[in-house]
Amino acid sequence: MIAKIWKKVLFIILIVACLFNIVNKLVHKSSLKEELQSSAEYIQEKRIEEGIE
Repeated sequence: MIAKIWKKVLFIILIVACLFNIVNKLVHKSSLKEELQSSAEYIQEKRIEEGIE
């Protein structure tokens, strides 16, 4: 009896944690412009380090 209750409680906690994770990722999502800008800066830095430019 107690095992069934704990199983349900832990299952509910798991669902809440997953929902919290999804909502948190949606709220703090980076914009595409920021992602492209950071990628371009990274590539530029690597080219300068390797002396390609």
